Amino acid sequence: MSLFQIDAGKEWRGGQRQVLFLARALKAQGRSFRLVCQPGSPLHEKASAEGLPVLPIRMRSEFDLAAVFKIGRAMRKHRCRLAHFHDAHAVSVGKAAAALAKVPIRIVSRRVDFPIKSRRKYVTNIDAVIAISDEVKRVLVKGGVPSKLIEVVPSGVDFAPFREAADDGFLRRELRFRPDDFLVGIVAQLEDHKGHRFLIDATRIIKEETPRIKLIVVGSGSLDMELTRQAHDIGVEDLVFFLGFRDDIPRILASLDLFVLSSHLEGLGSSIMDAMAAKLPVVATRAGGIPEVVVHRETGLLVPPRSPAALAEAVLKLYHDRKLAASLGERGYKVVHEKFSAEAMAERIVGVYERIAGRKKVKLDG
Repeated sequence: MSLFQIDAGKEWRGGQRQVLFLARALKAQGRSFRLVCQPGSPLHEKASAEGLPVLPIRMRSEFDLAAVFKIGRAMRKHRCRLAHFHDAHAVSVGKAAAALAKVPIRIVSRRVDFPIKSRRKYVTNIDAVIAISDEVKRVLVKGGVPSKLIEVVPSGVDFAPFREAADDGFLRRELRFRPDDFLVGIVAQLEDHKGHRFLIDATRIIKEETPRIKLIVVGSGSLDMELTRQAHDIGVEDLVFFLGFRDDIPRILASLDLFVLSSHLEGLGSSIMDAMAAKLPVVATRAGGIPEVVVHRETGLLVPPRSPAALAEAVLKLYHDRKLAASLGERGYKVVHEKFSAEAMAERIVGVYERIAGRKKVKLDG
């Protein structure tokens, strides 16, 4: 018997990272499972490199019948007892495949706080919806998903890469910064809901006080050219540095003095957890599930979303008050280790599996 983990993402985002953490934990527990993902995707490559049981199947859309039949056949072959769908395309394709294979337990993860478009996707033939924050649960309930169907399991962090990373000055050398430059970073996809345009506007305000604060933007996305043009048009191209997609995030975070997240929609904010694991002080918006991670003036500073002035004020406050910045970084480091480990995340999800299996009298192993 086996568990199927299905993720249709083609890129490497927070959701794919959480799937990898869960797969590692399932392997460590000796559970039989298959990780279905896009061939050649970062998740496929990383999971394969770690020796995880990967089943690469192309999922072109939510209505890919070829993928449905391939996954359904694999589910029957491996006697799948539980299927966990980790993104929107995976839900549609996976549910259809699970129906063909008569899989008795079906679970969906929801990681974003966007309003849901289809209530049926999260209700029909679904045994549980795993939301990564109370805010995501609220949005699901508002969209018509019964509260009793929803389990809140926060995302987790693998702390090992952050323990190994050290500030060796590589980013300052790479970008030719001065020793007294103050490096502020954001790690997020370049998409509207991440609020980069408000952060770039804030940089213009910051520049009026000091040119020593530099903004490091890590990530790629549909707004790449637009944001680059914005920085040029408002005269802060000398302060804003776009690094694109990077796979050395722990090393980059170790090089920063401050982390900022400017989202106006955010399921939880796993990049904030990474920053905390790197002992960075955090400035973030009161959006989505972020306040469930960042407590104002305890583990970071919170500001209203879509407010360049508030972002600028908070960044300048921590630039001038290094003692407060260090205190926030230390407290955030402790909190993220206490509450948001990858191991705790995986343990809670497996607990959901076992509770549902017990209720439905389904044997997951053996």
